[in-house]
Amino acid sequence: MGLGTSIFLIAVGAIMRFAIHASTSGFSIHTAGTIIMIVGVVGVLISLLWMTVLADRRRAAPADDEYVARRRSVREREVV
Repeated sequence: MGLGTSIFLIAVGAIMRFAIHASTSGFSIHTAGTIIMIVGVVGVLISLLWMTVLADRRRAAPADDEYVARRRSVREREVV
């Protein structure tokens, strides 16, 4: 679940929880909205954690390492 999807779930859950004034038997739309908001918040936290871990991995590789420099270089083929 991405960051945008999580924010969308928070918005939909907030609308269901606070803006809809409907009553149904056997199903609470307010409880469903609260659950959807909680799922959205958990998704935001996981997305932010994942982005932080990926950013740390990108910064962790030293630029002067010979293997990293060789891996990033592009080898051109000789046409015979």
